[in-house]
Parts: sequence; structure tokens; C-alpha cells
Amino acid sequence: MSDNLTTFKKFTDGVAAKELEQLLIDNSIQCHLVDNSSRLGSAFSGDLEKEYEIQIQQEDFERAQHLLEVQAASLIDEVPDDYYLLTFTDDELQDLIVKRDEWGEFDYMLAKHLLEQRGKAVDENHIQKLQQERLAELAKPEKNHTGLIIAGYVCALLGGLFGITTGYVLMTSQKTLPDGTRVPTYTKDDRVHGRFILILGVIVLVALVLIKFSNSLMRSLL
Repeated sequence: MSDNLTTFKKFTDGVAAKELEQLLIDNSIQCHLVDNSSRLGSAFSGDLEKEYEIQIQQEDFERAQHLLEVQAASLIDEVPDDYYLLTFTDDELQDLIVKRDEWGEFDYMLAKHLLEQRGKAVDENHIQKLQQERLAELAKPEKNHTGLIIAGYVCALLGGLFGITTGYVLMTSQKTLPDGTRVPTYTKDDRVHGRFILILGVIVLVALVLIKFSNSLMRSLL
């Protein structure tokens, strides 16, 4: 990932990714398009392995999101009569609005439009509160990684690079929230274990290398 940039949107369609990139550039928002697609090639992997990522600065998330919402709002009048969202209940539409990051901007704007049409005014303050509560829930570190930690210690003691890698991942891994904020993936205790695993792995690996070097040196002198 580019310095100071974080993931804004992911696509499996390269054309859609390029369109968003151009929209952001046209509105003076710094962005970077990353092709994370499989290097195996389409003949083997197909479209399922395609992934494109648009990265922007975290402080630009709100402005970029607004651009997409304006663009989506202009398409609402073109909704086909059999569009699946038209069958959603009021509660389902409210839930969609709260979990907007799981849906496209078009569905988000259409959900608000449908609720207004049904006389169910969208309380922006209430929705914002629910969205903040959901962000707080998503920000919580992942738990129950005892198996990974044990495997990391075992591999570190055996001098395996997997132990060092596991420790590094536990220490440094982060996840990006829908608003662009990045938070640690693992709990504080797990990150402490990660540091110990990394240090232990490095010490054991260095010791093994020194022992092997010493043995080779001794054999050469005999």
C-alpha cells in the first residue's frame, strides 16, 4: 500500500476501478489504483481472481464518499421495476443504511429514497449514531488466536521462519474501517505475544546459523 494512502474501494471489475480513479482525479482527490489480481493470468484464474483497489488519504474519505453518493443519486430514476431493493421492508432498508459499507452507494441512496417515499423520514442523527456504534464494534480486535500463538512459539523454538512471520503479523497487522481509520487487528495481549515470538524466532535462528557456521569451521580446521 502506498504511503499515507489507505483502501477506499475494492473492485473485481477493472473498468469500474478506472472510472472511480478518473472521478477522483477530476475532483482533485489524490488516489492510487492497485492491481491485486492473480499473476496466474485469466486463462487459469478467471475473473474470480481479479481484484483492483483504489487507495486515497483517510481525510479524503468523506469527500470521495459524497461524490459517489451524488453520482448514485442521479441514477435513481432509472431503477428497473424488478430491482431487488424494491421488495425490502422498512426495517431491512434501515439496516442497509446503517451497514452502508456492505452495499454500493447506489443501494444506499436508493434505500434512503424508498424510505422517504414511504413516509418514513430518515433520522440522520439516529443513523449516524448507529453507524458510529457499528464502527466501534468493527474496531474491536479479533480474539481467540490461541492456536496461532502456540504454533508461532513452536515454530520460533524450532528456528522456522514461520514463527518469525507469525510474530510479525501478530504485532503489526491492521484492518481498515469503513471510514478509513486503521486499527490493530489483534488484541494488545496477542500483540505482546507476537513481539515475544518474533524476538524468540530471531534469537533461535541466529543461534542455529552460528552453530552451523561453527561446526563448518571446526570441520575445516580438522
